[in-house]
Amino acid sequence: MANTLLMPKATAVWLVDNTALSFDQIAQFCSLHPLEVKAIADGESAQGIKGMDPIMTGQLTRAEIAKGEGDLNHRLKLSDPKVRVPEAKRKGPRYTPLSKRQDRPNAIYWLVKNHPELKDAQISRLVGTTKATIEQIRERKHWNMATLSPLDPVALGLCSQIDLDIEVQRASRGREAPAPTGDTLLPASLTERLTPEQAAPKDEDRELDANAVFAKLSALRSKTPDEDEDDKF
Repeated sequence: MANTLLMPKATAVWLVDNTALSFDQIAQFCSLHPLEVKAIADGESAQGIKGMDPIMTGQLTRAEIAKGEGDLNHRLKLSDPKVRVPEAKRKGPRYTPLSKRQDRPNAIYWLVKNHPELKDAQISRLVGTTKATIEQIRERKHWNMATLSPLDPVALGLCSQIDLDIEVQRASRGREAPAPTGDTLLPASLTERLTPEQAAPKDEDRELDANAVFAKLSALRSKTPDEDEDDKF
């Protein structure tokens, strides 16, 4: 957490207009150059900037201002705020401890092999390496390529699973979904190697025709008893 002055130029405008502090005191408190504070007092700088009261924001007390007005050598002290502003994170490659830097080529090899959709910048963010090293491993020109083995960077502790999933999801946006490659059912003609004639449904498997069935029953009932007796001999 950092204890920094909010809107230093607007604070300087307010101090110039509302206090008897010297230019040097205001410049020191607001982290400005004394000539810039003088330009604010002369109306040559910070035109249109509304002054911000540091007393209202809790960054300076009236007693501190009075002490500074009474002693031109006094350096104003920033009050301890109730809410601290977090320090901005410096953008740059991920820091990798010295004990794990030897594992980075193996992690890069794993990412290149298992997630070819990842860009060099994404791999660099995950394991904290350079694009030149990634390119050498992609083209298998790394000086130690013969001894490299693909190792999961999450298992090596070089990145978290969440970070890896986020980068993979970003790289997969706009790509077509891959064709299913799992266990799928195949037609019987392929699994049993049957010919089209053999694979065709048999007569008993076809749907029965109701009209044909009733026609056969009607023909059987229409036979006379004499015909039945003749059939016995």
